[in-house]
Amino acid sequence: MTGSDQNKAPGSIGSSIGNVRDQIRQPLWLLAELTYACPLQCPYCSNPMDFANVKNELTTEQWLDVFRQARAMGATQLGLSGGEPLTRPDLVELVTEARKMGFYTNLITSGLGMDASKVAELKEAGLDHIQVSFQASSEDLNNLIAGTDAFQHKIEMAKAVKANGYPMVLCFVTHRQNIEQMDEILELAISLEADYVELATTQYYGWAMHNRDQLLPLKEQLVEAEAIAHRYQEEQKGKMKIYYVVPDYYEERPKACMNGWGNVFLTVTPDGTALPCHAARELPGMTLPNVKDLSINEIWNGSEDFNKFRGFDWMTEPCRSCDEKEKDFGGCRCQAFMLTGDPTNTDPVCSKSPKHHLIEDALERGRLEAAKSVVDQQPLVFRNPKNSKRISGL
Repeated sequence: MTGSDQNKAPGSIGSSIGNVRDQIRQPLWLLAELTYACPLQCPYCSNPMDFANVKNELTTEQWLDVFRQARAMGATQLGLSGGEPLTRPDLVELVTEARKMGFYTNLITSGLGMDASKVAELKEAGLDHIQVSFQASSEDLNNLIAGTDAFQHKIEMAKAVKANGYPMVLCFVTHRQNIEQMDEILELAISLEADYVELATTQYYGWAMHNRDQLLPLKEQLVEAEAIAHRYQEEQKGKMKIYYVVPDYYEERPKACMNGWGNVFLTVTPDGTALPCHAARELPGMTLPNVKDLSINEIWNGSEDFNKFRGFDWMTEPCRSCDEKEKDFGGCRCQAFMLTGDPTNTDPVCSKSPKHHLIEDALERGRLEAAKSVVDQQPLVFRNPKNSKRISGL
């Protein structure tokens, strides 16, 4: 879409979009995916499976221009992610300038590429928050999932984060291969004096969708893990906050994905592609505006992609007449597409969806895969597709 198209008056590309534009909220969160480069090979990575084809990362000045534009529109939260954002040599400069603009900055990292001096340098630059991710509570499983010997380094980096006065924020992505370590995961967090722990069940996009049969937790695993998490939440009250994100495949209603399409979160990918949802590039018929061609204001307010699933006019039944549509916005458009082939369908997670059987089918496929002997199970395909392994049986 050209710049002149973006500047048409409200309603000029359709009355429904015009009505939506009158109610557009400005972005509060900017997620800057600085790079897809990463030393890890996690089989649940949300980066696109063709990430290697993404070339021409934004320059330092281009990223700073994105920050300035988003801040001028009212964005206050800046997430720096990837890939691994520490692979960007200009990370400290980006943090320094973002802080001057008034952003609250959050680094989402594996810890690889960081040492104690880098933590101190980022602190001096004004970074507000560091989240360190782990793949498991045990060294062997963590390193196997990560595809590299990362565990001990993560431990040291978590300690360095704490030593520099940051709140200790840990993230564990859980799935069938590690969910039975819930006790050990939370004991590790306690030993590291974590202030916050996110137990984030794998969301099935990108590589995780490709590996879904091997990653979906079983119902009995989930029930046990949730009970353990709730027990620790009570025991650690006032000491450590534990956030347990349940997998929506086991829910009766879908999540309010990203708090609504193009409603709160703006994602900018390494090459400057702007997304209203981090997996939106998978949807058909998207032109995917780029910050190199259009301003953030033009993208957020005028792009057909960003207006595509705002409001309720786009909805099909049963969403259109559902009294819960303002709570969940019909669920996740990307999940609806990946499971049904049509992004306008009700998210199949919803029990009201005529396609809900697809979720039940997925759970059954996961159960059948888990019941196989180790040698008969499909190996996980890791972020480096040359690296495929069976994890069970460690």
